[in-house]
Amino acid sequence: MAYKRVIQGKVVKKSGDKTVSLLVERKVVHPKYHKIVKRFKKYLVHDEHNKAKVGDIVTAVECRPISKRKSFRLKEIVQAGVE
Repeated sequence: MAYKRVIQGKVVKKSGDKTVSLLVERKVVHPKYHKIVKRFKKYLVHDEHNKAKVGDIVTAVECRPISKRKSFRLKEIVQAGVE
């Protein structure tokens, strides 16, 4: 069985039907200055039942490509947002 990546982030946009934009933050050590800096990346996540709302913290799991940029599907809503 193949290893499937699991990502966790904040929903920043409802982009179309059954799709949300997820902002994932990771912390890395700067190679020269040895300071911890934040790096961000956005992923498109398939939300089959349109449950996620802007501001929610969600978990997504890797799946087969659903579209050109969408290769993750919503696993669970960890924490509901304010909006």
